[in-house]
Amino acid sequence: MKQVQPFLLGSDINVYGMARAFHEQYGIVSKAYAYFQLAPTRYSRIVDVTIVPDFDELDAFKRYMLELGSSFKARNPDTVALLIPCSDVYADLLSQCGDELRKYFVYNTLDDALSRRLSYKSSFYRICEEFKLPHPRTATFDREAVARGDYRNLPFGFPVAMKPANSVEWLGIEFEGRKKAFIIDTPEELESLIQKSYKAGYTSEMVIQDFIPGGDDRMRVLNAYVDQHHRVRMMFLGHPLLEDPTPVAVGNYAAILPDYDEEVFRRIAAFLEGIGYEGVANFDMKFDVRDQTYKLFEINLRQGRSSYFVTLNGFNLARYFVDDLVEDSAFDGKTVFGRGDKLWLEIPRSIFRTYVADNSDKQTALSMIKSGNWGSTLEYSKDMNPLRWLLIRHMFNIYKKGYSRYFIKKADKS
Repeated sequence: MKQVQPFLLGSDINVYGMARAFHEQYGIVSKAYAYFQLAPTRYSRIVDVTIVPDFDELDAFKRYMLELGSSFKARNPDTVALLIPCSDVYADLLSQCGDELRKYFVYNTLDDALSRRLSYKSSFYRICEEFKLPHPRTATFDREAVARGDYRNLPFGFPVAMKPANSVEWLGIEFEGRKKAFIIDTPEELESLIQKSYKAGYTSEMVIQDFIPGGDDRMRVLNAYVDQHHRVRMMFLGHPLLEDPTPVAVGNYAAILPDYDEEVFRRIAAFLEGIGYEGVANFDMKFDVRDQTYKLFEINLRQGRSSYFVTLNGFNLARYFVDDLVEDSAFDGKTVFGRGDKLWLEIPRSIFRTYVADNSDKQTALSMIKSGNWGSTLEYSKDMNPLRWLLIRHMFNIYKKGYSRYFIKKADKS
């Protein structure tokens, strides 16, 4: 294998999961770059984080990465610099750089136009319609339509889901009660929240959707690796059993069982190859009992923050990046549809036992815990030291307080 150095963009749990994948597979210590230090990568020996001022701004990002790439190549001419964005912000910045960084780094990215069509939820749903991929009934409103009050005449009833079409812009918006997404039961609640959003400075479109009934156990998450030649090499499906209830993290998965659905795999694979995708794609979807279909919510143009569950189950994501971008290895055209047998947890087991609804899936997961067929992203035995151990315990205590304060059992409105 060629010598390789992973350069990861970000400092969150997604970065740690990727760094762990590289360390497990190759024994490599990753380098990471971010504009803010987050807890999951603190006190680690498997990822070296550098904080760069204004690294979330295009000019500063491009300038720093060009200088970094040039100096690294001068010192390490025989080492391949593998660049992987680990958040929406960095995936978007990299797509805006086009091919400028390719003289120093190898990486997957989309052209800026396709990146924007996929990352904006409103245009993503239009692409879904082109490929006949089911998604929730949706109404989209720009700022002018909101000012006119068009959202008061929805083509479907309550409850509804409301989410920003531009998730990158939404990260910079602040107001009391702000969440990644909202489940809204009444017109009055919708009125209040949509007005707060735009008064706080949000300018892009707002998406309002028919709420698909049921709780976390009807969600599915799919990660796919698509190589530089636009061929889907691997797909892995997860069955979330619990999500984070705290406002800033609502919707983030906390417990995932491995799952398998060949029909879903084939439909998504055809979609990804049809649009000329490359890199890791992460899909969120939910099973709608009303018509017995999985409906897509969104695509993330990078691996999901819970994507270590793929590596945990034997499909190491680092290996797919290296085989494709570093080795450009031969591919027989047969997509791997992954099967797994390990439960992934981001939370303490006590939270899982307390808050996951009692059903057969929970019993399956509890059996996995009992037999040792489970794992987490952060608790890596080869990267544990007293400070990191204390940090993880502190994070778990924060989770416990968050669930105690915010968890509400989701009614099944079916």
